[in-house]
Amino acid sequence: MNFSGLSDIARYIVADGKGILAADESNPTCTKRFDSISVESTEDNRRNYRETLFTSEGMKNNIGGTILFDETIRQKSRDGRLLTEVIIAQGALPGIKVDKGLNPFNESDNETLTQGLDDLDERCSEYEKLGAKFTKWRAVINIGADIPKQECIDANMDALAQYAKIAQENNMVPIVEPEVLMEGEHSAEDCLNATSRSLKSLFDFLDNYNVDITGTLLKPNMITAGSDNPDQISEDEVASLTLECLKKHVPDDLPGIAFLSGGQSDIKATHHLDAMNKMGGGPWKLTFSYGRALQQSALKTWLGKVENEEAAQAAFSHRALMNRLAASGKWSPDLEK
Repeated sequence: MNFSGLSDIARYIVADGKGILAADESNPTCTKRFDSISVESTEDNRRNYRETLFTSEGMKNNIGGTILFDETIRQKSRDGRLLTEVIIAQGALPGIKVDKGLNPFNESDNETLTQGLDDLDERCSEYEKLGAKFTKWRAVINIGADIPKQECIDANMDALAQYAKIAQENNMVPIVEPEVLMEGEHSAEDCLNATSRSLKSLFDFLDNYNVDITGTLLKPNMITAGSDNPDQISEDEVASLTLECLKKHVPDDLPGIAFLSGGQSDIKATHHLDAMNKMGGGPWKLTFSYGRALQQSALKTWLGKVENEEAAQAAFSHRALMNRLAASGKWSPDLEK
């Protein structure tokens, strides 16, 4: 695949309803997921599970990019091919998570700042040589009593913008992920407020650092009530509030918005995406960058057993197709039966 520039790569990843498979779980996170199915989190097991996903029929036509963890971008499949080559053979592009996780912000107990800028240029240079075409960096914003503080939002968005500039200087598309967490009892209005403030700050900083928006992708949360709030809003309200927020704060020349699932159920994440596209979407592609919401059914089917790989691939392929349809506004609950 030949691309004339970063905007070409960004558009390819989100073309024709395609979305992104987030398979960049750190080893500790992968251990938690594997613990839930009583499978030991060894390097071979992690490779076998991810290879099962990457070789699924549902990768073709549904997945435009796959976000990898450092371990995975260096691994080979059981037939000796690099996993990056397996992904490319399926018509998707390999990408890499480059942030180094969270530290407390100003010694706070409930606000964080993402780490990883110190040696980012050197790491990006290596990842580009290893075949990565895009990168991802996640900032985390919590909602609670008197938070998020603007100072914390701005520090995280400043780091996101610095990362984006470094990624582009290394010929890779940056995915910027300002995640307002679902966890908590907050209202949808609280989420809208925190997300609006985060997006405004983010695009101000991206402009300050002269980041090329046409060669960037956004991975935001949707506007929902907190997961512990008994008063949840409807799918159409989630879609409407999310579109309202994005249209107010996201430049028209951004190629695509690929939502995170953030703990939503498989079906909810698909339903919300479909509702937004049925409402007409926006000037950018609206698609998915799901981890759990693409993988959960496959993981529970796989159970670490070779004899379950085909059934796990079928489960993953179904979710990938459902989300491609949602990214085109063509999904319906009847397709899940």
